[in-house]
Amino acid sequence: MNLKFFLLTFSFVLGACGTMSSREPLRTVNYVDIPKFMGDWYVIANIPTFVEKGAYNAIESYSWNTQEKRIDVDFRYNKDSATGPIKRYPQKAWIYDSKTNAEWRVQPWWPLKFAYLVIDLAPDYSYTVIGVPDRKYVWIMARNKTMEPRLYESLVAKLQAWGYDISKLQKVPQL
Repeated sequence: MNLKFFLLTFSFVLGACGTMSSREPLRTVNYVDIPKFMGDWYVIANIPTFVEKGAYNAIESYSWNTQEKRIDVDFRYNKDSATGPIKRYPQKAWIYDSKTNAEWRVQPWWPLKFAYLVIDLAPDYSYTVIGVPDRKYVWIMARNKTMEPRLYESLVAKLQAWGYDISKLQKVPQL
Protein backbone atom coordinates (compact mmCIF):
# COMPACT_ATOMS: atom_id res chain seq x y z
CA MET A 1 0.00 0.00 0.00
CA ASN A 2 1.21 3.46 -0.85
CA LEU A 3 2.26 5.47 2.27
CA LYS A 4 0.61 8.66 1.00
CA PHE A 5 -2.67 6.80 0.45
CA PHE A 6 -2.46 5.31 3.94
CA LEU A 7 -1.77 8.69 5.57
CA LEU A 8 -4.56 10.36 3.61
CA THR A 9 -7.03 7.63 4.56
CA PHE A 10 -5.90 7.68 8.21
CA SER A 11 -6.28 11.46 8.46
CA PHE A 12 -9.75 11.27 6.87
CA VAL A 13 -10.86 8.64 9.39
CA LEU A 14 -9.49 10.69 12.30
CA GLY A 15 -11.23 13.80 10.99
CA ALA A 16 -14.51 11.98 10.60
CA CYS A 17 -14.30 10.60 14.13
CA GLY A 18 -13.60 14.02 15.52
CA THR A 19 -16.55 15.50 13.68
CA MET A 20 -18.90 12.78 14.79
CA SER A 21 -18.00 13.05 18.46
CA SER A 22 -18.60 16.81 18.55
CA ARG A 23 -22.38 16.37 18.25
CA GLU A 24 -24.74 14.71 20.66
CA PRO A 25 -26.71 11.81 19.24
CA LEU A 26 -30.18 12.69 18.01
CA ARG A 27 -32.92 12.06 20.52
CA THR A 28 -36.17 10.45 19.57
CA VAL A 29 -39.57 11.34 20.96
CA ASN A 30 -40.57 9.55 24.15
CA TYR A 31 -43.19 7.32 22.57
CA VAL A 32 -44.92 6.66 19.24
CA ASP A 33 -48.38 5.06 19.27
CA ILE A 34 -47.95 2.90 16.18
CA PRO A 35 -51.66 2.60 15.23
CA LYS A 36 -52.01 6.42 15.42
CA PHE A 37 -48.86 6.88 13.32
CA MET A 38 -50.11 4.65 10.48
CA GLY A 39 -51.62 6.27 7.42
CA ASP A 40 -50.62 8.96 4.94
CA TRP A 41 -48.02 11.65 5.62
CA TYR A 42 -47.40 14.45 3.12
CA VAL A 43 -43.73 15.34 2.80
CA ILE A 44 -43.62 19.08 3.44
CA ALA A 45 -39.83 19.44 3.25
CA ASN A 46 -36.72 17.29 3.32
CA ILE A 47 -33.03 17.04 2.79
CA PRO A 48 -33.59 14.71 -0.13
CA THR A 49 -31.96 11.42 -0.94
CA PHE A 50 -31.00 10.82 -4.57
CA VAL A 51 -34.35 9.06 -5.10
CA GLU A 52 -36.34 12.12 -3.97
CA LYS A 53 -34.77 14.77 -6.17
CA GLY A 54 -37.45 16.37 -8.33
CA ALA A 55 -40.32 15.05 -6.19
CA TYR A 56 -43.75 16.68 -6.26
CA ASN A 57 -46.75 15.54 -4.22
CA ALA A 58 -44.61 13.18 -2.13
CA ILE A 59 -46.54 10.97 0.26
CA GLU A 60 -45.24 8.39 2.70
CA SER A 61 -47.93 5.83 3.65
CA TYR A 62 -47.48 3.47 6.58
CA SER A 63 -49.51 0.36 7.31
CA TRP A 64 -49.00 -2.24 10.01
CA ASN A 65 -48.41 -5.71 8.60
CA THR A 66 -49.74 -7.99 11.34
CA GLN A 67 -48.56 -11.21 9.72
CA GLU A 68 -44.95 -10.03 9.29
CA LYS A 69 -44.91 -7.84 12.45
CA ARG A 70 -43.55 -4.88 10.53
CA ILE A 71 -44.58 -1.63 8.91
CA ASP A 72 -45.11 -1.60 5.17
CA VAL A 73 -44.13 1.72 3.65
CA ASP A 74 -45.33 3.06 0.32
CA PHE A 75 -43.41 6.15 -0.79
CA ARG A 76 -44.77 7.77 -3.93
CA TYR A 77 -44.48 11.05 -5.79
CA ASN A 78 -44.72 12.71 -9.19
CA LYS A 79 -41.34 13.02 -10.89
CA ASP A 80 -40.18 16.52 -11.93
CA SER A 81 -43.64 18.15 -12.03
CA ALA A 82 -47.09 18.02 -10.45
CA THR A 83 -48.31 15.92 -13.36
CA GLY A 84 -45.12 13.96 -13.95
CA PRO A 85 -44.96 10.18 -13.92
CA ILE A 86 -45.71 8.57 -10.57
CA LYS A 87 -42.71 6.93 -8.93
CA ARG A 88 -43.29 4.35 -6.20
CA TYR A 89 -40.82 2.92 -3.73
CA PRO A 90 -42.26 0.23 -1.46
CA GLN A 91 -40.20 -0.35 1.68
CA LYS A 92 -40.30 -2.40 4.85
CA ALA A 93 -39.72 -1.12 8.37
CA TRP A 94 -39.16 -2.83 11.69
CA ILE A 95 -39.48 -1.27 15.12
CA TYR A 96 -35.97 -1.29 16.55
CA ASP A 97 -36.69 0.30 19.95
CA SER A 98 -39.88 -1.31 21.22
CA LYS A 99 -39.86 0.73 24.43
CA THR A 100 -40.46 4.01 22.56
CA ASN A 101 -41.42 2.76 19.06
CA ALA A 102 -39.53 5.86 17.87
CA GLU A 103 -36.54 4.15 16.27
CA TRP A 104 -37.05 1.93 13.26
CA ARG A 105 -34.95 0.19 10.69
CA VAL A 106 -36.16 0.83 7.16
CA GLN A 107 -35.26 -1.36 4.22
CA PRO A 108 -35.65 0.39 0.87
CA TRP A 109 -34.21 -2.69 -0.85
CA TRP A 110 -32.48 -5.81 0.34
CA PRO A 111 -30.00 -6.07 2.05
CA LEU A 112 -29.84 -2.40 3.12
CA LYS A 113 -31.44 -1.26 6.39
CA PHE A 114 -31.22 2.29 7.69
CA ALA A 115 -31.94 3.87 11.05
CA TYR A 116 -35.11 5.96 11.00
CA LEU A 117 -35.70 8.18 14.02
CA VAL A 118 -38.93 9.93 14.98
CA ILE A 119 -37.33 13.09 16.41
CA ASP A 120 -40.45 15.25 16.68
CA LEU A 121 -44.15 14.45 16.73
CA ALA A 122 -47.21 16.59 17.40
CA PRO A 123 -49.30 15.43 20.36
CA ASP A 124 -52.24 15.04 17.96
CA TYR A 125 -50.08 13.30 15.30
CA SER A 126 -50.69 16.14 12.83
CA TYR A 127 -46.99 16.47 11.98
CA THR A 128 -43.77 14.57 12.48
CA VAL A 129 -40.07 15.00 11.82
CA ILE A 130 -37.97 11.99 10.83
CA GLY A 131 -34.20 12.05 11.01
CA VAL A 132 -31.19 9.80 10.58
CA PRO A 133 -28.30 9.59 13.06
CA ASP A 134 -25.68 11.29 10.86
CA ARG A 135 -28.09 14.20 10.11
CA LYS A 136 -27.59 13.78 6.36
CA TYR A 137 -31.31 13.43 5.66
CA VAL A 138 -34.49 14.66 7.33
CA TRP A 139 -38.19 14.75 6.53
CA ILE A 140 -40.83 17.15 7.82
CA MET A 141 -44.21 15.54 7.22
CA ALA A 142 -47.82 16.36 7.98
CA ARG A 143 -51.26 14.83 7.67
CA ASN A 144 -52.27 17.74 5.43
CA LYS A 145 -50.68 19.04 2.22
CA THR A 146 -49.88 22.37 3.83
CA MET A 147 -48.31 23.48 7.08
CA GLU A 148 -48.76 26.77 8.90
CA PRO A 149 -45.65 28.89 8.17
CA ARG A 150 -44.96 29.61 11.85
CA LEU A 151 -45.01 25.89 12.68
CA TYR A 152 -42.74 25.14 9.72
CA GLU A 153 -40.26 27.82 10.78
CA SER A 154 -40.23 26.51 14.36
CA LEU A 155 -39.44 23.00 13.10
CA VAL A 156 -36.64 24.36 10.89
CA ALA A 157 -35.22 26.21 13.92
CA LYS A 158 -35.24 22.94 15.89
CA LEU A 159 -33.44 21.15 13.07
CA GLN A 160 -30.76 23.82 13.00
CA ALA A 161 -30.34 23.55 16.80
CA TRP A 162 -30.03 19.77 16.43
CA GLY A 163 -27.14 20.16 13.99
CA TYR A 164 -28.84 19.79 10.60
CA ASP A 165 -27.54 21.82 7.67
CA ILE A 166 -30.80 23.61 6.94
CA SER A 167 -29.36 25.18 3.78
CA LYS A 168 -29.96 21.74 2.22
CA LEU A 169 -33.61 21.63 3.33
CA GLN A 170 -36.04 21.80 0.40
CA LYS A 171 -39.78 22.29 0.41
CA VAL A 172 -41.62 19.61 -1.53
CA PRO A 173 -44.38 21.03 -3.75
CA GLN A 174 -47.77 19.60 -2.77
CA LEU A 175 -50.21 20.57 -5.52
